[in-house]
Formats: sequence, C-alpha cells, structure tokens
Amino acid sequence: MKIVLDAMGGDNAPAVEVEGAIQAVEEYGHDLILVGDEGRIKKELEKHGFSSDKITLKHASEVIEMHDPAALSVRRKRDSSIVVGMDLIKKDQADAFVSAGNTGAVVCAATISLRLLPGIERPGIAIVIPTLNGTSMIIDVGANISTKPMHLLQYGIMADAYSRYLLGKTNPSVGLLSVGEEESKGTEFVKEAHTLLSESKLNFAGNIEGRDVYSGKVDIILCDGFVGNVILKISESVADTIMQLLKREIKADFLATIGAVLSSSAFHELKRKMDYSEHGGALLLGVDGRCIISHGSSTPKAIKNAIRVAAEFVKQDVNKHIIEELESY
Repeated sequence: MKIVLDAMGGDNAPAVEVEGAIQAVEEYGHDLILVGDEGRIKKELEKHGFSSDKITLKHASEVIEMHDPAALSVRRKRDSSIVVGMDLIKKDQADAFVSAGNTGAVVCAATISLRLLPGIERPGIAIVIPTLNGTSMIIDVGANISTKPMHLLQYGIMADAYSRYLLGKTNPSVGLLSVGEEESKGTEFVKEAHTLLSESKLNFAGNIEGRDVYSGKVDIILCDGFVGNVILKISESVADTIMQLLKREIKADFLATIGAVLSSSAFHELKRKMDYSEHGGALLLGVDGRCIISHGSSTPKAIKNAIRVAAEFVKQDVNKHIIEELESY
C-alpha cells in the first residue's frame, strides 16, 4: 500500500508533514510518497536524521495557497503538490491521498482527476465527531454548498457504508439537521430531503436539531456544506473556548487547582476526545479514489492519524461497498 502525502499543504509545511510522515512510518509501516519541493522536504528529513525506503519523494514546483481560488488554481498550477499528488492516484501509482492544504482545491482536483463514483452527483466531506454515545459522522462539512435533496440522500448512503465497514456500526441511524424535529419544519429543501430519506432503505430517524449534534442521538447527521462548515468551525471554537475558560478558572482558585491536579487523568481524557488530531482528517466521499482532508493547522500527530485513516479506507475498500449500496437504489 502506498499513500500520497501533500507535503506542502499545511500552515507549517513541510515541517509538520514530514514529522507526521515519519511518525506514521515508524508506527504503521506504510509506504509514503511525499509530494512537494524536494529540496525543502529533504532538509526536513535530514533534520530528523531519517532515511528509509518507506518514504519516497515526488517533486512539485508549485503550491496552491489557502487563499487561492480553488478551481482556477487547479487548472493553472498543474505542477502543484495537490495536482501532482492526485495524478499519482489517477495513474494507480498510489492508493490514497492526504492533504492539509486548500480544501476547495483538493475537492476540485479529486473531482476532475478521479471523477465521481457511479450514481454520485456531488462529493461530500465527512467528519467523525465525539458524542455522549461514542462517535457520530457529519456530512457535508464544506464540499458542496449548492446542495439538492438528492445529494443528501447520496451522502446518507455513503456515510452509512463508511459507518458500517470502518466504524463497526451494524445499522447506523441517520438524522436530517433542521430547525425542528417535526417533518413539517425547515426549508422546502429540507422537507424534500426528508421525503427522500423517509422512502429510502436507510435507518432514517427523522429531523434532528442543533442541540442533538453532540448528544449521539443519531450516528449520521446530514446537512448541506454551508451549514456543516459553520458547525465545524463553531465546534472548534467552542472546544478551545471551554478549555481556555476552564484553565482560567482553575488558576484563579487554589482549591480548584488542587481539584484539577486530582482530576488530571479525567481532564487529559476529555482533551483527547475533543482533540481533532485524534481523528486525523475529514473524508472526501463520492470520488473514485480515497482522499483525506486534514486541518490547515494540523500537528504531526494529526498528519500521522490522517495517514492511518487513509490506510483503513483502502483496506476496507469502502468505495466498493458504497457502489454496492448505490446499485441497490
């Protein structure tokens, strides 16, 4: 198995990507292809004193920056790390692609190079989140903001297959994010999606509200990319705010400080569960390939875990199961 890593994608590339790649090789033993400025990548490998045939390099002279327009950049920067890396997947020279770079560019490059799975009209980005009942999956969190009801049904089918074969959920429940639980609530778009989902073979639990996202009420949460991305960004901010406020209050009270010391194991576990780096990245579902999109500010640990998730995606052959489910519809 070979996994392509966009070494120029993150905010602190290529240092973070190289360190994460080394950690992945040492822990999982996967073969990696690091794509980007070969000279800079080599310098980072030398800093760690790392030399192994498990990591090979593929030079790419250009970088698609975070502020670059996605579609235009993919077409103009043909020698960018994203486009060159995706081309390796297209030519079957590697099995999966990981990037912490420009999300729109990754989605665009994957759609153009790899094409979509049969029956899929739009790709969706899915993330796994911690809940009171374990984990849930949200799709879409940013791939498609001009969504149709049929797209949400397709998202549900893809997330159902992923939840079954990678998360081990035998009959995952599906909820549609709306402003009320009643099927009469929401926009016309949401109502039409509700009808399609109700008539599907999915284990559809009906509408859910924003307060249900982290309760674990359902295993899969469906929404359009605009709403999903807002949820994602607010969640990141709230998690960080809670931790900062907690630290501030503990430091201001001596008894609270003692209590924090005694409860340190619980705080560490809470931080671990809320840490996005544990999950590694988001899944780009619907393209005819395996793509993981990591946070721009990913740590080496996050990159390492994104590589792990990509390998699991390959091993479980999730796309094959998605196609089988689509055919049954």
